Amino acid sequence: MTHGRLRPLIGVSACLKDNGRGWVHSVGDKYVQAAIRAVGGLPVIIPAFGREFDDRGMTEALDRLLDTMDGLLLTGSPSNVEPHHYEGEPSRTGTAHDAARDATILPLIRHAIDHAVPLIAICRGAQEVNVALGGTLHQLVHEVPGRRDHRSPKTQDTDVNYSLAHDIEILEGGLLHRLVGARRARVNSLHAQGVDRLAPRARLEAVADDGQVEAFSVPDAPAFALALQWHPEHRALENPLSMKLFDAFSEACHARAAQRLGLSMRAAAE
Repeated sequence: MTHGRLRPLIGVSACLKDNGRGWVHSVGDKYVQAAIRAVGGLPVIIPAFGREFDDRGMTEALDRLLDTMDGLLLTGSPSNVEPHHYEGEPSRTGTAHDAARDATILPLIRHAIDHAVPLIAICRGAQEVNVALGGTLHQLVHEVPGRRDHRSPKTQDTDVNYSLAHDIEILEGGLLHRLVGARRARVNSLHAQGVDRLAPRARLEAVADDGQVEAFSVPDAPAFALALQWHPEHRALENPLSMKLFDAFSEACHARAAQRLGLSMRAAAE
């Protein structure tokens, strides 16, 4: 990763939550720290502003926002994408949703790809990319015949919850294979929802040992675009696999920043 004077601006998606005293836009600090420390960027929190604008206003807002961004990091969340966005079954009882985030991030993904903004998507973020591009989701992966329970332990110890849980098989010749340089890796697992049918524009990059989609890319995207079902941001600097992924994202973000600001790559890195 390049940590020079120029830090690319990294948009980080936020959730809209009721904290008991009112609605708050929130994002886990681990994502902010990953944007700073693993990517070498300056994080900019993108609130889940939802449908506050008409269609034309939304388009203009997203395009103006992305014109200032050098990368987009889509975060995980306890909430799930509402199934009406992918023509799924009615939402399962007890499922947490975030309609404002759906309304903000799903169109933002399509605009980011169109604007050649590098993108890395984590957990819910990966599911959002699949839905935004026309794919579908399993609401509860552990109820799918033959699939393992991909949910995490529910302990007070974060390191236990984010501990390595299962292997993934990385498809030969893909983006992930080129970045990682191996055909297998071990990852954490903290999700109930997961990819069912991949979007037409998506390329499968990795599957879990039970066949569940763990990573995909968007080959026709004009910039870096990689979606990961696991959480590479947890202790990213201590994880060689995570750093290979964030280094590649960082390089793409620095390149966009240099281009956007009219700088040479050497000047951007000084």
